[in-house]
Amino acid sequence: MATEATFTVPSDQFPLGTVFERLPDATVELERIIPARDVVIPYFWVRGTSVDDVEGAFADHPGVERIEFVDSVADEYLLRVEWALDYDDVLTTLTETKIALVKAIGTDRRWTFEIRGDARSDIAAFQSRCRELDIPITLTELHALTPLETATEEALTDSQQEALVLAYNRGYFESPREVTMTDLGEELGISHQAVASRLRRGIKHVLGSTLSDAEPPSRGDG
Repeated sequence: MATEATFTVPSDQFPLGTVFERLPDATVELERIIPARDVVIPYFWVRGTSVDDVEGAFADHPGVERIEFVDSVADEYLLRVEWALDYDDVLTTLTETKIALVKAIGTDRRWTFEIRGDARSDIAAFQSRCRELDIPITLTELHALTPLETATEEALTDSQQEALVLAYNRGYFESPREVTMTDLGEELGISHQAVASRLRRGIKHVLGSTLSDAEPPSRGDG
């Protein structure tokens, strides 16, 4: 059965990670990619910072052949990256093991990757390969992909899903809460009001996808 996993690596253990030395408040998000033979060339967004030369901020990174500025919208920058294929990192390992990258988000604290394999054994093979290459990944979530999860993902925007996943992983829904909306906002690079809005709308979509076809429980005469 198709399986999804979430894992993290320290920010400096990924080729683009050294950018946070120059842009500590930035958030970097890779576009979804499907690994192909001998090529991994995705686009990525840089958010939460304002800089005159965003392309120059990514100069001289290990594991990167070339980075090109593509476009900008407000303080969001779209860049295209060509990776060095002989550099052993998370992306080349994903390509070797034929694992699809669903999402990758980086901050100055960590990179968080969401991946998908055709079976749980594919995820295990990816973990094993990372251990062989001394890539320090930490698996934080592993679950089988179900139709319900797919429908829920489609109902959520990327920003809503990002906020919900972060809030869940950081313990926002625990009692007592282990993190505040202000903390989440700092990590996402947005205000706590924006966090509240994303969580509220995201939870509404999740509940709508889950409960839309559910029958209300019958009530006894008493």
